[in-house]
Amino acid sequence: MLEKIGSPEDLKALDPGKYQELAAEIRQFLLEKVSDHGGHLASNLGVVELTMALHLALDLPEDKIVWDVGHQAYTHKLLTGRREGFDSLREYGGLSGFPKRKESDCDCFDTGHSSTSISAGLGLVEARDKLGDSYTVVSVIGDGALSGGMAYEALNNASRLKSNFIIVLNDNHMSISESTGGFSRYLSGIRLGSGYNNLKRDVRRGLSKVPGVGESLVENISQAKMALKQIVMVPGMFFENLDITYVGPIDGYNIPQMVRIFEEAKKIDRPVLLHVKTKKGKGYEPAERHPARYHGVAPFDVATGKNRAMAASPSYTDAFSHVLCRLAERDERIVAVTAAMPEGTGLKRFNSLYPDRFYDVGIAEEHAVTFAAGMAAGGLKPVVAVYSTFLQRAYDQILHDVCLQKLPVVFVLDRAGLVGSDGETHHGIFDLSYLGTIPGMTVFAPKNKYELRDGLKFGLACGAPFAIRYPRGAAWAGLKEYKTPVEMGKSEVIFRGSQIALLAVGSMVETALSVYEGLKTVGISATLVNVRFVKPMDTELFSKLAEDHSLFVTMEENVVTGGFGERLCGWFGEQPVRAEVLKAAIPDTFVEQGGTEVLKKKLGLSAGAVLERTLKAWREGCKEECNRAENGRKQNNRKENKA
Repeated sequence: MLEKIGSPEDLKALDPGKYQELAAEIRQFLLEKVSDHGGHLASNLGVVELTMALHLALDLPEDKIVWDVGHQAYTHKLLTGRREGFDSLREYGGLSGFPKRKESDCDCFDTGHSSTSISAGLGLVEARDKLGDSYTVVSVIGDGALSGGMAYEALNNASRLKSNFIIVLNDNHMSISESTGGFSRYLSGIRLGSGYNNLKRDVRRGLSKVPGVGESLVENISQAKMALKQIVMVPGMFFENLDITYVGPIDGYNIPQMVRIFEEAKKIDRPVLLHVKTKKGKGYEPAERHPARYHGVAPFDVATGKNRAMAASPSYTDAFSHVLCRLAERDERIVAVTAAMPEGTGLKRFNSLYPDRFYDVGIAEEHAVTFAAGMAAGGLKPVVAVYSTFLQRAYDQILHDVCLQKLPVVFVLDRAGLVGSDGETHHGIFDLSYLGTIPGMTVFAPKNKYELRDGLKFGLACGAPFAIRYPRGAAWAGLKEYKTPVEMGKSEVIFRGSQIALLAVGSMVETALSVYEGLKTVGISATLVNVRFVKPMDTELFSKLAEDHSLFVTMEENVVTGGFGERLCGWFGEQPVRAEVLKAAIPDTFVEQGGTEVLKKKLGLSAGAVLERTLKAWREGCKEECNRAENGRKQNNRKENKA
């Protein structure tokens, strides 16, 4: 049946009696494809019927659906003609795991981070109304995303809207409120009916025209109505008080009921919030039992639910978790903060051991940072564990609330650098740039898991803002014998040569080691430096190296703009010493999805690519040096001939 669905119109032509059969087929398809390619599973399994109902009630692509975060949009992609693309799901050049405007006219807004859908939807509504269009806009937001402050900023502004805007609250975990049973459904049905809303509008207009008392009478009736709502309509009072019509809870698996409610909601001339109850992982027992574990998955065996890959070496996340718990055992002032990512950042174990010192603030990175700043001001030692890409959302709070006051908050940036298949919105390739702009911020990048331990210990003891960034995946254990004590702003020289200086940041030390060996085989003497501190830089060391190294090669998993290499070039430009700098970094662009090794090759960050560029720059430099020497010799000969 699914093979016959190439557009929303094909879905509408389907016999309603076949809806549940199609939903089951979609779930089976998603299980097969996600188990092969990895991806977001539990969230997508939970919204199959909800997505079908939206497509039945709307006219895409004229009508617009904004998916918050977007990791629940797989069924939407299936119903809009992208079934074949699932064979390349999340691969380089393949189908994205998130909505992409470039993929389909049915994707009206790119998403990837949380709590943005209501703001974007409200903007589309304003554009619609200003340009005289009449399409419907629906923002689909989960209860988790609704914990983000941006969602409430948008709701605050949506309350002033005088035209239709539908917000679907996909509640798949914690209920906003308890259902009041039949009476709640009865109220929802009455209040959605066109007769009720038309009568309410006509009564308001008629009473307003009564000379002398009309407006006052309308106001008194409105106040009485609100008082009555407080008594009999508890479920949606928060939204009702914002003048946003609340309807629900609604069964997220009853397609005919949802279609009817969506159709009626389209007729209301103000914002409507539809509270839909779903279940993460619906239809796949392992995902229903452990929705967090099956949120984002690697390829797995459907029968057992187990990861197909061999057990990986301990990750940087594991290494961080272990050392933080050990340090917290010794120091009761250490506290940990995360923004809805206790498992992803490795804080689950900390929470088990020290629940009274663990704080999950929900999807609220801005609050997390300022909350930590407050704790630091009060004498605690807060560690904020967050993905690099999500910390971007709290730049202002880092700058004003932490660094301006020189407060000792430690930021632990997981997933720094290229992260793979989630694509543009999830690569942590900007942190060296945005953190490097802030006075007083120290930025540390460990070369391996042992240095991560030493760096975290140093950061907690330094008494100043401190950021540690490390990549996703297995923690490198190479060069373990090189354990120079961590000292503020000092890099570590691994091997000392005299011609080319390889300056590698964090994860790129492993790559630099391969480049060093490659240079050695062709007889070039190189120095290998583990940069460690991106800010402050070890300018004393770099000055010394410039005395006998004519080429510096910087390596970093960060965009070139504002990165370590660019900052080094800027510093050299102000010094009496000179050196050519070759920057091996990510170009000034957004990086699409794909395996990290594939992306490194495409971006010129693989060991082979860096070695090739280094040799080319070295040979060109030698040629220029020879040309300068030859030109000087010829000029001296001419002077001698004239004499």
